[in-house]
Parts: sequence; structure tokens; C-alpha cells
Amino acid sequence: MNPTGLLTVTAVRKPTPRTVRVTFTGDGLAELEPWPDQQLKLLFPPPGRPVRLPEPDADAMRWYQAYLAIPADERPVLRSYTVRDRDPGAAAIDVEFVLHDDAVVDGPATAWARTAAPGDVLGRYGPDAAYRHPLSTADTLLLAGDETAVPAIATILSEVDKAVAFVEVADAAEEQPLPGEVHWLHRDGAGHGTKLVEAVREAKLPGDAAAWLAGEAGMVRTLRRHLVGDRGLGKRAVEFTGYWRRRLTQDDAPTTEDLADAAEKLA
Repeated sequence: MNPTGLLTVTAVRKPTPRTVRVTFTGDGLAELEPWPDQQLKLLFPPPGRPVRLPEPDADAMRWYQAYLAIPADERPVLRSYTVRDRDPGAAAIDVEFVLHDDAVVDGPATAWARTAAPGDVLGRYGPDAAYRHPLSTADTLLLAGDETAVPAIATILSEVDKAVAFVEVADAAEEQPLPGEVHWLHRDGAGHGTKLVEAVREAKLPGDAAAWLAGEAGMVRTLRRHLVGDRGLGKRAVEFTGYWRRRLTQDDAPTTEDLADAAEKLA
């Protein structure tokens, strides 16, 4: 399947007050092979401009170099998202966007999602099977994340029987139907990640356990340090991704801790 192309919005709805679910259709989506935690790159055009895509290339690095060669004033903004659901018959996929509160800077993707409407067009790269991550075969898989991790957690729970999920959201209105064992944690005004970190610290884990962590970068970092340093999980047993950073967008420079996290993932 050609990993690049255009996506056209066919529907926009809000499954929760702070979540926007967008349905896209596009060439190649009908042949898309499903797998858990399936990610793709969305390309958001500059305001008032159409999407300009790099030349198609099955090699991700060559494609990215062609992307960088697009003039800055025409280059779309690149962001990673998870496929929430798919409809092969309609050649369609769903992607969810979280509308953060006022304490978080809106990035270009969130700003786009606030006004998304049928007929809007974005670009895409992926999903690319080369970046598929095999799921852990441990006796128990601990999933922990905030509302931005819900799409990935939903797809993992649909594939893994021995999994338990802890999901922190703003309040009860942000809960969504998910399969399997899910513990919803409501911030209700508490600091972001506070309830999730407390719940994971109290969770009972068997000797053979692995973890999957995603959401706000600082929260994910705290959870990982606890699981590796305090609970004795091996570093290779903990998969982690900081999806976003408070008061910083992806375009802001990485912090020292961001760079350390990246080095750990590469190691």
C-alpha cells in the first residue's frame, strides 16, 4: 500500500465533551492491515493553503527528507496520531483529537480539530508496517495513560486478554466504552497525572509483568521511573511514549529530559 496520500473528512462528532472524533476517507485505506496501536502521520496545511505532499517514497527517511525540502511557507505541519477505528468497506478510518484545557497550549493539530468539518483535507504518511510494535507476551500487561492514550489503549485491549488499564481523564463525562478491565480515574481538578501515578503505585503486579505507558511526557516519565526503579520491571519490559508536553508544543525545542527519554528509547 502506498503510505502517502490525502485524507478527506467525511464526519466529525464528539464522543465526549473534550474529544473530537474525525472520520477520514482516502485512497489505500480499504487495504489497510489492522494492528494494535497503529500510528500514522497527519499533515496539516498552513492556513489558507492546500496540502502540499512530498513525492511518494516507500522509504520513510527519503520521504522525510523530501518533506523537509518543501519551502517553509508551504510545508504542512507533521503530527503523529493513532488509528482509533477503521471501516474497510468505506475505505475510512477514525482519529480522535483531545481538546485540552486552558492550561495547555493548543498545537496546530488541536487548533485544526476545534473547527474540523466534512470536506476538509489533510495529508498522511502511514500507517507503515515497518513501525509496528509487537505486543508483550508477559502474563500481565499494564496499560496506563491519559485521555490522549485512549485510542491506542482501546486497540490493545481488543487484542490482549491479560491486560489491565488505568486511564486518567478530566471527569466522568470523558469515559468511553472500552473492552476488558479498565480503571477510570477522574482528575476533578487535581493535577494532571496525580491520580494515575497514585493508582499505578498501588496496583498489584505479578512477577511476569510488562507495561505500556503513554500521554503527557512528564507523567509518563514519572510512571516509568517508578515501574523500573521501585517495582523492578526491566527497562525492555516498559514501552513508553510522551505524546505531548504541558505548555510546550512539538515545535518547541526538546528539554534535557526529553532528550534523555529519546536516548532510552533508542537504547
